[in-house]
Amino acid sequence: MKKNNIIEMYKQVNEIHKSKAYLYISEMLQEAKEQHNRDFRGKHFDKSWGELVKHLVQHIIENEFFGLYEIENSKLGKKSVHVISDILNKVREIHKKILSNYFPKKDIEQSWKPIKGKLLEKFIKHFIENEIIDLGIKVIDGNTLEKTIGKNLTEELGMVKRNLAVDYGKYGFHLPDVDIIIYKPKNGEVVAILSIKATLRERIAQTGYWKIKLAADKITKNIKVYFVSLDEDGTLTIKSPAKKGRAIVETDLDGSYVLSETNIEESDKVKMFDKFIDDLKELIK
Repeated sequence: MKKNNIIEMYKQVNEIHKSKAYLYISEMLQEAKEQHNRDFRGKHFDKSWGELVKHLVQHIIENEFFGLYEIENSKLGKKSVHVISDILNKVREIHKKILSNYFPKKDIEQSWKPIKGKLLEKFIKHFIENEIIDLGIKVIDGNTLEKTIGKNLTEELGMVKRNLAVDYGKYGFHLPDVDIIIYKPKNGEVVAILSIKATLRERIAQTGYWKIKLAADKITKNIKVYFVSLDEDGTLTIKSPAKKGRAIVETDLDGSYVLSETNIEESDKVKMFDKFIDDLKELIK
């Protein structure tokens, strides 16, 4: 049993039950587990089965998330980006039902956190890719670029990796810890990097550090560094008196974009996310 096999089995259930398919997977899971047991026949069965289950849950949640987003997008257009928190909360309840019904021993909260983070990253990448088709730029996630060794990279991505690397002298070159990289495919020039988190406290100071490192080298000094957040802790809401996270954005980063239904006091560096694409277009003129 491979990951794509269990996904195909779920798709068959989905064809029958549509949006409520996740409530009807008991028999499918039993059949998949029996097949995996026959195929695997190894002492690490529990671990490998756990990985399959994790992959399936992520797939189901991702499908539900983007399905709900498309519904909101058809009603609200570009403003739909600001209801992402609400969509994530709805999907969280679906995730809770799946684990409660089929995997009661799993820690629901611990399981949800990485899924939520990945959903947010995938959504931002998906949104940007759809908006920049005609702008002559591309997007890649930072994790993929960092983990792919040089010989397996295309010439295009090889240039991107070299143009983003931070020089640590005798300790070598290392890529910043970022979620999304926006670049020009013709020459591999990195236009901007994005860190994406639900709250600022998760990575804001680290993102400021990478801005300082990139600015210190003539090859990377023009790369813009942005933080994209749901701002669930309200750190960016008020301009003055500024909380620590907002102060870091205003002084050390090139900007931050917020996906929220809550109005924030905007500035040149702190804006709602629906303004990101227009700012990006200005940046690459």
